[in-house]
Amino acid sequence: MMLKINSFSILEDVAMKYTQSFCFVSVIVLSSSVYLHGQNNKMNVLLIIADDMRPELGCYGIEDIVTPRLDSLARYATVFQNAYCNIPVSGASRASLFTGMYPRYPNRFTAFDASAEKDCPEALSLPECFKKNGYYVVSNGKVFHNITDHADSWSEAPWRVHPDGYGKDWAEYNKWELWQNEESSRYVHPKTLRGPFCESADVADTTYIDGRVAQKTIADLRRLHKKEKPFFLACGFWKPHLPFNAPKKYWDLYRREEIHLAQNPYRPKALPKQVTSSGEIRGYGKFVTTKDETFQREAKHGYYACVSYIDAQIGLILDELDRLGLSENTIVVILGDHGWHLGEHGFWGKHNLMNHATRAPLIVRVPHCRGGKAKGIVEFVDIYPTLCELCGVPMPKDQLQGKSFVPILQDSGKKTKQYAFIQWKGGYNIVSEQYSSTIWLQGDSVVARMIFDRQLDASENENKVHCPYLSRERDKLEAQIKIRKSQL
Repeated sequence: MMLKINSFSILEDVAMKYTQSFCFVSVIVLSSSVYLHGQNNKMNVLLIIADDMRPELGCYGIEDIVTPRLDSLARYATVFQNAYCNIPVSGASRASLFTGMYPRYPNRFTAFDASAEKDCPEALSLPECFKKNGYYVVSNGKVFHNITDHADSWSEAPWRVHPDGYGKDWAEYNKWELWQNEESSRYVHPKTLRGPFCESADVADTTYIDGRVAQKTIADLRRLHKKEKPFFLACGFWKPHLPFNAPKKYWDLYRREEIHLAQNPYRPKALPKQVTSSGEIRGYGKFVTTKDETFQREAKHGYYACVSYIDAQIGLILDELDRLGLSENTIVVILGDHGWHLGEHGFWGKHNLMNHATRAPLIVRVPHCRGGKAKGIVEFVDIYPTLCELCGVPMPKDQLQGKSFVPILQDSGKKTKQYAFIQWKGGYNIVSEQYSSTIWLQGDSVVARMIFDRQLDASENENKVHCPYLSRERDKLEAQIKIRKSQL
């Protein structure tokens, strides 16, 4: 199978021609800044991924949640307000990100446990691209979904606390140390054998796996600091993925009765039947029904506790980066691999093409760049070319389907593309700053569609597919979807 490059970038170049005339100057200024301050003319890269973390952070305007370390970083970074995964499930999203290529239903990057190496063996992975160009590349925790996926891309074997602990039995009670309270053993699901969907244990951060991932990453920073090569260090945290297990001190940051629940726990008007909730949480013990307010408060409390736990681990890593004097020549990228519903529309989880499932946090700090809140659309396939451009690493020929957002890092008011393109189980979604349009196809025929005006209906409470005032915009967006689909 040969790699097929498409003309997404060409389409965006035409659409953004006016903007590009200004971005060229920004690229020169930013590149000069990066090279002037990098060791051996190369910047280091610290890439941190948190599983299932949506933009539910203080720096994204969420007042209820406690994320002081990410909020502090955001003051000196570019915080992307409209960053999107290209498919709302972990394995496929990561495979797409680390190859810079879109999913292609049904045979490339579509499953929760997708393997980039199996689905597209010709692609040069992001870590391998950096390794071939003089970087020492290291993987800790959940980076690719499968530890064996592109294992040879790294300078040393990918590391996890339990190397064999992320197969289909990963949440089987208590095979891989996920639960720490004796009480949790009373809530094992009789069919899946999984423990309860959440847990508050009075234990140290390192008792749970992510605390140990942070400590390994800190140890690696100390080790890599002494090497002559620049490094690309990837750190993948499991939380806030289910089960919502975190040390008690992070649960204690919140009063459960004061946590705001979703204001729209109902199905949107005229929503196609193809849009469903994830059934993932139903496979855990202690779950009864999503309609119960007691469940809703406990689940959201648990999710918040896990986010605060990860925030603290990220803070420890960033502290060590500062202590070692590496902050001035290290690019920091922090993201969630996709979004997650917390009761909106009655949904709990990812696995659909609604905004809460596809929009994700993306925070990028580049030394000597001013940062800011960026409203321009970016998508995860753009991360690969962006890092290559920042670090002076040649991009693989005829592979990357994303577009560098370096101009936005220099000036957060810039824009580099008009649309994000997202897929899920035969549905195709295109998102602009104002609209989100989705179609489901059977052959060449559209069997269902939805469109939301994000300015008038940011919560996506009503599918406006039959509204006359949107017919022209709907047709334009659906034409873009078909063009992109034909180029996969």
